[in-house]
Amino acid sequence: MQTTTLKLYSLHYLQAKTYLMAMAFVIGNMLLPQLCHLVPQGGFIFLPIYFFTLIGAYKYGWQVGLMTAIFSPLLNHILFGMPPVAVLPAILTKSVFLAIAASIAAGYFKRISLPILVGVVLAYQIFGTLIEWAMVGDFMIAVQDFRIGVPGMLIQIIGGYFLITRLMRK
Repeated sequence: MQTTTLKLYSLHYLQAKTYLMAMAFVIGNMLLPQLCHLVPQGGFIFLPIYFFTLIGAYKYGWQVGLMTAIFSPLLNHILFGMPPVAVLPAILTKSVFLAIAASIAAGYFKRISLPILVGVVLAYQIFGTLIEWAMVGDFMIAVQDFRIGVPGMLIQIIGGYFLITRLMRK
């Protein structure tokens, strides 16, 4: 199994680069869902709103990840009406869990591998699903990402690995 050591950053709220990186990842999390929504049920299948949150939090730390996790769904909702207000709390919850899980994994392992990203994605999905189940009271709705979002989880893992290791070596 290939493991890659790479330069990880822990940006802080007092640095301008933190806001620039968060803004770039938020923009990515706004554009990618627009593309995925061209496919019927594309948002549910590809889970695009989480993609750049994973990358931002893993590569640049929890501050960038948390800003990306919060502002991506909110701005998407305000500008495009997606995600709908009914699912916004669940998506925000999962986004925050993802930012935390990715930044903890990056800080702990100080490297990246596919198994680490599998763990990150499963962690945020499992904890997020439990919270969503408590919020909506419907198990089948809560496990929707596991029922139809597996392609999106695989894209997060494989695509996230590729972007973090290949395109973001600096």
